[in-house]
Amino acid sequence: MIKKFSLVLITTWLAANAHAQNGISSPYSRYGFGIQSERAMGFNKGMAGVAQGFRNGQEINIANPASYSEADSLTALFDLGVSLQNNNHKMGGMRQNIRNSSFDYFAFQFRAAKHLGVTLGLMPTTNIKYNFASSAEPLEGNENISSNYSFSGDGGLREVFLGIGWRPFKPLSIGVNMGYLWGDYTHNMTMSFSESTVFKMARVYTADISTYNLQGGFQYIQPLGHDNQLIIGGTYTFGHKVANEAYRKTETRTSSSAIESESTDTIKNAFQMPNAFAIGATYYHANKLRVGVDFELQKWGLCRFPDQSGTRETYSSNRGQLNDRWKAAAGMEWTPNPSSSQYFNKCSYKVGGYYSQSYAKADATGSITGKPCEVGVSAGITMPIANRNIWHNVPKINISVQWVHTDIPYLNAATQRQSKLTENYLKLCLGLTFSERWFYKWRVQ
Repeated sequence: MIKKFSLVLITTWLAANAHAQNGISSPYSRYGFGIQSERAMGFNKGMAGVAQGFRNGQEINIANPASYSEADSLTALFDLGVSLQNNNHKMGGMRQNIRNSSFDYFAFQFRAAKHLGVTLGLMPTTNIKYNFASSAEPLEGNENISSNYSFSGDGGLREVFLGIGWRPFKPLSIGVNMGYLWGDYTHNMTMSFSESTVFKMARVYTADISTYNLQGGFQYIQPLGHDNQLIIGGTYTFGHKVANEAYRKTETRTSSSAIESESTDTIKNAFQMPNAFAIGATYYHANKLRVGVDFELQKWGLCRFPDQSGTRETYSSNRGQLNDRWKAAAGMEWTPNPSSSQYFNKCSYKVGGYYSQSYAKADATGSITGKPCEVGVSAGITMPIANRNIWHNVPKINISVQWVHTDIPYLNAATQRQSKLTENYLKLCLGLTFSERWFYKWRVQ
């Protein structure tokens, strides 16, 4: 038992330190807290992250804590996921193609009592990483002088959480995820001019974030005759103020980079986390087929967030810096014959797709009418891994491929017209689910 708990602690420590390679390099991550990570595990990444109505004692579904009540009475589950991805970005005349990797999640689940499951986990929730520059633009009022802008950023948020799911009576399960969020961000902006007598200006936006995350969920099981059932699930995540400060440091420099002047502005209680709602339904047929649909809404538009557009001299935290985020997704899984002696008949095949509106808002002035959007499709397979101890539950490897396209409209400073930041991601996601019968007792006759 001590060795197994040591394995959990070591894996968690490695996962926490893996944040340094966050797998993101995108101008899109400049907005808000960065690019949001989906609360998806290896088993449902191939189904576009659909999860609200999913419950299975051999899977850890962290998107809805009510599912924890289905935890197997004898088995402790471990789940670890990583991703490899190729990113292609286009913003005006800038094009980039970047390959990287990322840690996705780690989770551990066991049953504490009858109809009561417990889950511990760690995952990144947002990621920030970008570095780009604009081309030379004529200065308004003086065509002989051109301006150049450079932007870079790094950071993101992580969450460690404890979840409990309980089934008070047969059709209904309820649950709660209690998490601790922490992280930071740094955004750098530098403006320089072709004329050496004009001062350069540099601004650095920084913040350290630490707060809680609280999510409640439910699942209701409705039988539909022999071997068929419908599970309806939903979650609510509590919005709240974040008592952390945000800073903006401004410097003006001469052509020789000597500091001419500098100042620091501070905002207290600069952030808010949004209220979020999710609802979904999943149809099950025996152990062979499940089809699910989900809808999620995050009310970021009502949250206060520091103004990082650089258009205002007064540094303040205001509503309207971000858009409300919503996502609609559908996914399907088919297992030909779970009890077959043929290996590929026991594998589960998955497909899914989604459409969402991002919370990124590239123009806080409201002059851009276009909305940021994201579309994705995915496919995957879950394959059992042979275990020499045949009485143990069989570990599984989850493999999925995701293609994601994003469009973020912004105001082009040179043309004063709407332009688009477009991105395409191709991701290969790998997840390993393995189990140990920690509570099994042998009977000697």
